[in-house]
Amino acid sequence: MTSLIVIIQCQIAHNRCSGFACSHSFYERTGRFVDYPQGLRYLSFTCGGCCGKSVAAKMEHLARKLREKTDVGVDDVVVHLASCMVTDNHHYDRCPHVDYIKAILAKKGFRNVVEGSFISRTSTELRHRGVYCDYVDGPSAEGR
Repeated sequence: MTSLIVIIQCQIAHNRCSGFACSHSFYERTGRFVDYPQGLRYLSFTCGGCCGKSVAAKMEHLARKLREKTDVGVDDVVVHLASCMVTDNHHYDRCPHVDYIKAILAKKGFRNVVEGSFISRTSTELRHRGVYCDYVDGPSAEGR
């Protein structure tokens, strides 16, 4: 059962992005959050910058705090890699370290990982028009 949503944002994008679109999407249950029930908690933080290595320490800290202070286990946590990390968008292209970050999450026991958070209508349209790469449905998916 999902008890906690964690949104990991790109540090570089976060330098100019407040994270409002991701949190708004969570609270409104739009984008990649559409199927979650109300009443879930969430927290967000950044990857720490390229190459994302600080995700290991942050997720270890989270796992320890969950054990010490709650009855929530790592299997009850869903980690969303924010859209700024996993899509081609106005911030920049897909993070080249996504697979490394996913490996860190798996090593720390966090296996419920979702690519994406807020879904921008403008960026989606630009992907359909071929301006941005579509790493999910397009031919460039093989390059991931």
